[in-house]
Amino acid sequence: MAAVPRAAKILLPAVMLAAFAAGCGSSSSTGSSGQPPATSAASTPTATASQVGALSAEAKSAATGDIPDTQVFVTYSNPSAGYSISFPEGWTRKGSSTDVTFSDKNNIVHIAITKRGAPTPAGVAAELNALKRSNPTLTFTPAASIQVKAGPAVKATYNTTSAPNPVTGKRVLLIVDRYELSKAAKRATVDLATPKGVDNVDAYRMMISSFRWL
Repeated sequence: MAAVPRAAKILLPAVMLAAFAAGCGSSSSTGSSGQPPATSAASTPTATASQVGALSAEAKSAATGDIPDTQVFVTYSNPSAGYSISFPEGWTRKGSSTDVTFSDKNNIVHIAITKRGAPTPAGVAAELNALKRSNPTLTFTPAASIQVKAGPAVKATYNTTSAPNPVTGKRVLLIVDRYELSKAAKRATVDLATPKGVDNVDAYRMMISSFRWL
C-alpha cells in the first residue's frame, strides 16, 4: 500500500516559467493533507510493462473551465513509486502507487511508473501508433526530445474523441500532452489532459515542471 502522501501548498505564479522549453496543451476543495476523496471521474488508461494507455474524456461530463491563476496547489509525494508532483487542491485522486490519476471532471492528470529504460521519440511514436489501433479516434503530433526540470524527456501531444453524450449526442475532444522521462530502470509517463476550448497551459506547465524523482 502506498505511503500517505505529504502535501505542501503552493500558489500558481502570475508569471509562468518563461524559459521552460516546451509548452503544454491543453475545483472542489480539500484539506491540506493532499488526499482528496478517491472517486471516479473520466476514464483512465492502464499501465503495463510495455506501454501506458491513452486518456479519453467522459461524454457525460462537462468541461469545468480554465484552472484559475489563483488556484492553490498541493504536492503529492509518492515514495513507493519514487516521485512527487504538484496538483490542484480539491481534484479527485484515485489509483495505486504506480498508476495515479488526478481529475476534475474532464481535466485529467495521469502518472504511470513502469519498468522501462529511457524514452526516445521513435519509441513514443510507436507506442501512440499502437494505441491508435485500439482507439481509431487517436491522433498525435510527432514526438520530440525536450528538457524539463526533472531531466531529459520526450513529449508528444495526442487527441482522443469521446463516445457521444447519450442525451445531446455531442462528443468531447480531449487534448493530451504526454511526457515520458526516466531514472535508472523506471519510466514516468505523465499525461496532462484538457477538453478542447479549455486553457490550462500555464497550470500544466507548472505541474510538469514540479515533477521530481525521489
